Amino acid sequence: MRYAYAITAALLLSGTATAIALPTMSGAQTAQNEPAAMAASAPKAGAPMSFADLVAKLQPAVVNISTSQHITQAQQPNPFAGTPFEGLFNQSQGGGAAPVTRQATSLGSGFIISPDGYVVTNNHVVAAGAKGATVDSITVTLTDRKEYVAKLIGRDPTSDLALLKIDAKALPFVKFGNSNAARVGDWVVAIGNPFGLGGTVTAGIVSSLHRVTGGGAYDRFIQTDAAINQGNSGGPMFDLSGNVIGINSQIFAGQSGGNIGIGFAIPADDAKPVIEKLMKGTTIARGYLGVGPQPIDDDLANSFGLPKNQGELLRQIEPGQPAEKAGLKVGDVVLRVDGKQVNPDQSLSYLVANITPGSRVPIDILRQGRPMTIATVIGTRPSEEALIAKASGAESDDMSDDDDTPTVPKAVPNALGVTVQTLTPPIARTFSIDSSVQGVVVGMVDPTSDAASKGLKRGDVIISANGAPTTTPAALAAAVAQAKAAGRTQIALLLVRGRNPAAFIGVKLKK
Repeated sequence: MRYAYAITAALLLSGTATAIALPTMSGAQTAQNEPAAMAASAPKAGAPMSFADLVAKLQPAVVNISTSQHITQAQQPNPFAGTPFEGLFNQSQGGGAAPVTRQATSLGSGFIISPDGYVVTNNHVVAAGAKGATVDSITVTLTDRKEYVAKLIGRDPTSDLALLKIDAKALPFVKFGNSNAARVGDWVVAIGNPFGLGGTVTAGIVSSLHRVTGGGAYDRFIQTDAAINQGNSGGPMFDLSGNVIGINSQIFAGQSGGNIGIGFAIPADDAKPVIEKLMKGTTIARGYLGVGPQPIDDDLANSFGLPKNQGELLRQIEPGQPAEKAGLKVGDVVLRVDGKQVNPDQSLSYLVANITPGSRVPIDILRQGRPMTIATVIGTRPSEEALIAKASGAESDDMSDDDDTPTVPKAVPNALGVTVQTLTPPIARTFSIDSSVQGVVVGMVDPTSDAASKGLKRGDVIISANGAPTTTPAALAAAVAQAKAAGRTQIALLLVRGRNPAAFIGVKLKK
């Protein structure tokens, strides 16, 4: 199960499309959820008295998935090497330099989508669960307890989907439905393998649609209160007509790590085209801009004079990537991509990822309050591994406020409730700031100010204010004065902390 705020696979813890063409077989076998077959089983309109008939029809197509893995880890070197006590630190006690291999397993769920054994699940169910781990085998267990060794046909970490194949015929199977037709309040049924308890059925309603959890390009889920726990990952979410409208993928867990009534499923209409490509062996390529987008909260909307829940700010532009080539800049507010509005229901990353690489599309932005349209050729999204490695290399720990940290020289106060001075090379080295960064560095923060409540710290560097560069305290003061003259009560600051990526924050101005 993936958590909405962390990753977990076997351990702890990502439109419209044509229907998938599945292999046909001779004979009269039909899908378990064929409309004609479901007519007598599906509960009628209104609150059902029981889901028993529905579950009896669908459960045979839901499977348990387990993996066998081995994890190789290097041991710590002998701390007594070269001393008379070297022999006391036995390798079998973890003291030798030889690597250690241990076994591990994972459990999850899946469902059969064709009578000849294609099985859909989450990628994280069948992926290595830890650093140094290797998946040795994948086992699929049916409801009649028959076990099959599965072949991994393909995986897509971006959408967290995987396709398996077992060698069997005439299997019960189910079909994808139309998740776009789902409405908040609709009944749903989840079947899966929570905590290894196979064949578990839970029911609830659709709690929300288009839910964003902060998971990247395919970050748009169906939220449900049907109980979903570790091991439910990859299992199907059915509507009352027996259609698979979602693939259970994440939970928002409480302190116990279990269900608290907030679970997330990948919408079927997002999953179908990915599974179709995996089945055909087609390479999955997604669009990419090379930007660091940031949602616009109320404070930033007030700072820029923007309507709420519209657009995303660009806080970072990657050198040499499509955004830079097209002329997009840090501070631009992206409103639409190829005519589709950027809003909380469909993020900039989601919209771009669903564009074919190489396409030339218009991107509507606001720059310094002026609307513009920039034609952009969409690039190809790197692998998730490459993106994670890039992000890891850019991030650093928060700056320390320890007493032994060199102090910033006396700075100039301003109406933000902070004192600042021009960033110099010695100060940049003190706070581990890249030498290419230009701005003013924060010396002190008034603890009663809005800046303090928003988390500004000594050593933060203010790069710009409402889009205007702030290379000197005077430039920052001028930006603040301009915002006040325009009747603004807040100002948007672009900040850098250490070697972390820049980010915007809206700060209230002192009266």
